[in-house]
Amino acid sequence: MAITSIKTGSSFTNLTKYDSFLAGNTAFSPSSYESIASATGTGSSGTITFNSIPSGYSSLQVRFTAKSTDTSGGVGYVFFYSNNSTRYYWHSLYGTGSTAVTANGSSGQGYMYGGLAYGAAGIANIYGVGIVDILDYASTTKNKTYRMFYGQDTNNVYSGNVSTGSYLESTNAITSLTFTADLGNFTTGSTFALYGIKGA
Repeated sequence: MAITSIKTGSSFTNLTKYDSFLAGNTAFSPSSYESIASATGTGSSGTITFNSIPSGYSSLQVRFTAKSTDTSGGVGYVFFYSNNSTRYYWHSLYGTGSTAVTANGSSGQGYMYGGLAYGAAGIANIYGVGIVDILDYASTTKNKTYRMFYGQDTNNVYSGNVSTGSYLESTNAITSLTFTADLGNFTTGSTFALYGIKGA
């Protein structure tokens, strides 16, 4: 049923009329996240790299689903590192549903833990997932802080788990990120997406 007219004297006749469905409201921005780049595994390489990351955002976020081609049955980690060569400290919280472990230490190694990517042995269609946030990545006066949240269920083949952690780096601006498979290569179903976060 369509409304064709409003009766004289109706309380609706005093309402402001608009030509836009926004009815005087500010325009809605659907998202503060803007896609910068994405990449998929090839099955023949264990490396995904995002180079020349633009500096016009507040923070960065990487979301990934990953699986390794390794068939040894070992736990495959997703490591990552930036162009920043100075890493200080890390903290982590790891849980399997029955056990919880906390840890911390200095980052003497040249990489950071970003997630899990079990191989094909016994869990052919199950992927690990992870999110990495990098705050104030373009600043040259703030230490870089990374926040990771990742996990993988294995349908009771191996011990599934969920983990969260953080890393601290020097004040160098982040211009590149590289993700590597601990075991084997990234399968063709593995996907990595880099987003820029707008705002303060």
